Amino acid sequence: MTASDVRTDDPAHDETPTSTPDGPPAAGDNPLERALAEAAEMKDAWLRARAEVENVRRQGQADVARAHKYAIEKFAEDLLAVKDALEQTLATDRSVSIETLKAGAELTLKALDAAFARAHITVIDPVGQKFDPHLHQAMQAVDSDLPPNTVVTVFQKGYLINDRVLRPALVTVAKAKDAGGDAGAR
Repeated sequence: MTASDVRTDDPAHDETPTSTPDGPPAAGDNPLERALAEAAEMKDAWLRARAEVENVRRQGQADVARAHKYAIEKFAEDLLAVKDALEQTLATDRSVSIETLKAGAELTLKALDAAFARAHITVIDPVGQKFDPHLHQAMQAVDSDLPPNTVVTVFQKGYLINDRVLRPALVTVAKAKDAGGDAGAR
């Protein structure tokens, strides 16, 4: 007798057939049905995992976008104190002495230096150092008692941000002295 031979209107056969030691497997024990059920479970799990990966990807993209948008927020907050100090200086009346203005400018510069330090911005001030084309931009070469390719003067300081050049220092370098002196002019 197979599962299709069982009459459903017979009250004696209301229950689902079970496996007997010498009979065919019951409908719940059918390998094909088990495989189909397992495949459906695996598909469901795969779809859920795929959705989770997509959600994580979208969240990651949103985090990166926020990081780009607000990356300088802390530095901008540090600069607000500098801006406030400069505005207060400009708002003072004319009766303020030069010394007071100079002291205020020095305090403002200290606030700016502190903001730069927190942002890992460092100064390149290479007077007396060997010329480095990665950090310095030579504006001219001059005769000097210093060894050749030594920075003689700095026109404009340079800056690094986390060991990356933000702006090279504009410098004058010592040039090599002529080996022949005036002999070449004859």
